[in-house]
Amino acid sequence: MHEPEKIRSIDAESLSGHRFPYQEDIALVEDVDLVAATPGEDLNWLEDIELLQEEGTPAVFDRYSNSFLRIYFPIPGGRENEIARKVLIKHLQEGNSYGIQLKAKHCKFPQPELGPWVKGSEMVGTDYQRPVLEGWEPPAH
Repeated sequence: MHEPEKIRSIDAESLSGHRFPYQEDIALVEDVDLVAATPGEDLNWLEDIELLQEEGTPAVFDRYSNSFLRIYFPIPGGRENEIARKVLIKHLQEGNSYGIQLKAKHCKFPQPELGPWVKGSEMVGTDYQRPVLEGWEPPAH
Protein backbone atom coordinates (compact mmCIF):
# COMPACT_ATOMS: atom_id res chain seq x y z
CA MET A 1 0.00 0.00 0.00
CA HIS A 2 1.36 3.41 -0.99
CA GLU A 3 1.34 5.99 1.76
CA PRO A 4 0.64 9.54 0.50
CA GLU A 5 3.34 12.13 1.07
CA LYS A 6 2.85 13.96 4.35
CA ILE A 7 2.98 17.73 4.04
CA ARG A 8 4.34 19.20 7.26
CA SER A 9 4.32 22.85 6.28
CA ILE A 10 2.75 25.05 3.67
CA ASP A 11 4.42 28.12 2.30
CA ALA A 12 3.13 30.96 0.15
CA GLU A 13 4.74 29.42 -2.94
CA SER A 14 2.82 26.18 -2.46
CA LEU A 15 -0.45 28.06 -2.11
CA SER A 16 0.09 30.34 -5.12
CA GLY A 17 2.14 28.01 -7.30
CA HIS A 18 4.94 30.55 -7.77
CA ARG A 19 7.35 32.93 -6.07
CA PHE A 20 6.73 36.64 -5.91
CA PRO A 21 9.42 39.09 -7.17
CA TYR A 22 9.77 40.76 -3.74
CA GLN A 23 10.89 37.42 -2.30
CA GLU A 24 13.99 37.58 -4.49
CA ASP A 25 14.89 41.29 -4.73
CA ILE A 26 15.45 43.51 -1.69
CA ALA A 27 15.13 46.61 -3.89
CA LEU A 28 11.41 45.87 -4.27
CA VAL A 29 10.76 46.21 -0.51
CA GLU A 30 13.24 48.93 0.47
CA ASP A 31 10.66 51.70 -0.07
CA VAL A 32 7.94 50.07 2.05
CA ASP A 33 7.04 52.55 4.80
CA LEU A 34 6.22 50.42 7.82
CA VAL A 35 4.85 53.29 9.88
CA ALA A 36 2.57 54.45 7.07
CA ALA A 37 1.39 50.87 6.55
CA THR A 38 0.51 50.44 10.21
CA PRO A 39 -3.24 50.58 10.77
CA GLY A 40 -4.28 53.24 13.25
CA GLU A 41 -2.07 53.71 16.27
CA ASP A 42 -1.39 50.00 16.74
CA LEU A 43 2.34 49.38 16.27
CA ASN A 44 2.29 46.24 18.41
CA TRP A 45 1.28 43.90 15.61
CA LEU A 46 4.37 44.86 13.62
CA GLU A 47 6.64 44.25 16.60
CA ASP A 48 5.38 40.66 16.72
CA ILE A 49 6.67 39.99 13.21
CA GLU A 50 10.20 38.62 13.16
CA LEU A 51 12.47 36.95 10.69
CA LEU A 52 12.10 33.18 11.09
CA GLN A 53 13.30 30.20 9.08
CA GLU A 54 11.35 27.69 7.05
CA GLU A 55 13.33 24.56 6.21
CA GLY A 56 16.59 26.50 6.52
CA THR A 57 15.45 29.47 4.42
CA PRO A 58 14.80 32.91 5.95
CA ALA A 59 11.05 33.48 6.11
CA VAL A 60 8.30 35.55 7.63
CA PHE A 61 5.02 34.08 8.84
CA ASP A 62 1.82 35.27 7.15
CA ARG A 63 -0.89 34.65 9.71
CA TYR A 64 -3.62 35.52 7.22
CA SER A 65 -2.85 32.41 5.23
CA ASN A 66 -1.15 30.46 8.04
CA SER A 67 1.92 29.98 5.87
CA PHE A 68 5.53 31.05 5.58
CA LEU A 69 6.75 33.53 2.99
CA ARG A 70 10.35 32.65 2.20
CA ILE A 71 12.96 35.32 1.50
CA TYR A 72 15.66 34.44 -1.04
CA PHE A 73 17.87 37.54 -1.12
CA PRO A 74 20.73 38.26 1.30
CA ILE A 75 19.48 40.19 4.31
CA PRO A 76 21.82 42.86 5.69
CA GLY A 77 22.93 42.24 9.28
CA GLY A 78 20.94 44.14 11.88
CA ARG A 79 17.96 44.58 9.54
CA GLU A 80 16.51 41.07 9.77
CA ASN A 81 13.17 41.94 11.38
CA GLU A 82 12.77 45.15 9.39
CA ILE A 83 13.19 43.29 6.11
CA ALA A 84 10.86 40.49 7.22
CA ARG A 85 8.20 43.08 8.06
CA LYS A 86 8.65 44.88 4.74
CA VAL A 87 8.35 41.66 2.75
CA LEU A 88 5.17 40.73 4.63
CA ILE A 89 3.60 44.19 4.19
CA LYS A 90 4.41 44.12 0.46
CA HIS A 91 2.79 40.68 0.24
CA LEU A 92 -0.35 41.88 2.04
CA GLN A 93 -0.63 45.21 0.21
CA GLU A 94 -0.43 43.52 -3.17
CA GLY A 95 -3.21 41.11 -2.19
CA ASN A 96 -1.04 38.04 -2.71
CA SER A 97 -1.71 36.47 0.68
CA TYR A 98 -3.91 33.42 0.15
CA GLY A 99 -5.99 34.44 3.16
CA ILE A 100 -6.74 37.79 1.54
CA GLN A 101 -7.67 36.09 -1.71
CA LEU A 102 -10.30 34.04 0.14
CA LYS A 103 -11.95 37.09 1.66
CA ALA A 104 -14.09 38.01 -1.35
CA LYS A 105 -15.92 34.68 -1.22
CA HIS A 106 -15.85 33.73 2.45
CA CYS A 107 -15.75 36.96 4.46
CA LYS A 108 -18.75 37.04 6.82
CA PHE A 109 -18.59 40.68 7.87
CA PRO A 110 -17.64 43.89 6.07
CA GLN A 111 -13.94 44.68 5.98
CA PRO A 112 -11.36 46.09 3.53
CA GLU A 113 -10.30 43.36 1.10
CA LEU A 114 -6.61 44.25 1.29
CA GLY A 115 -6.79 45.06 4.99
CA PRO A 116 -6.12 48.36 6.71
CA TRP A 117 -2.70 48.55 5.01
CA VAL A 118 -4.19 49.86 1.77
CA LYS A 119 -6.29 53.01 1.88
CA GLY A 120 -9.37 52.86 -0.31
CA SER A 121 -9.34 49.07 -0.50
CA GLU A 122 -12.61 47.59 -1.74
CA MET A 123 -14.98 46.41 1.00
CA VAL A 124 -15.86 42.71 1.02
CA GLY A 125 -18.23 40.69 3.17
CA THR A 126 -21.08 43.13 2.74
CA ASP A 127 -23.45 40.53 1.29
CA TYR A 128 -22.28 37.23 2.74
CA GLN A 129 -24.67 34.34 2.27
CA ARG A 130 -24.09 31.03 3.92
CA PRO A 131 -23.27 28.30 1.37
CA VAL A 132 -26.00 25.72 0.86
CA LEU A 133 -25.22 22.14 -0.01
CA GLU A 134 -27.60 21.14 -2.78
CA GLY A 135 -29.99 18.36 -1.74
CA TRP A 136 -29.12 18.60 1.95
CA GLU A 137 -31.83 19.17 4.53
CA PRO A 138 -31.17 20.00 8.16
CA PRO A 139 -32.07 17.14 10.53
CA ALA A 140 -35.41 17.38 12.30
CA HIS A 141 -35.02 18.01 16.01
